[in-house]
Amino acid sequence: MNMETAIRRLAGSLVLVGLVLGLTVSPWFFAIVAFVGLNLIQSTYTGFCPAEKILSRVGTGEAQRVARD
Repeated sequence: MNMETAIRRLAGSLVLVGLVLGLTVSPWFFAIVAFVGLNLIQSTYTGFCPAEKILSRVGTGEAQRVARD
């Protein structure tokens, strides 16, 4: 899995979890959805994505780079 796919999957999962928890547990969980949305927007302007830094430390995208070399 490449980095872009991993970031999209993480963002989509967090949005869905935030929506379900916001509807069933507490409206405060909608803050997760807002945080993900704001982070996606700011990353388009700054090029900095915290999720990318975290996922690269975990090793996402490494297997594909090694397989190509």
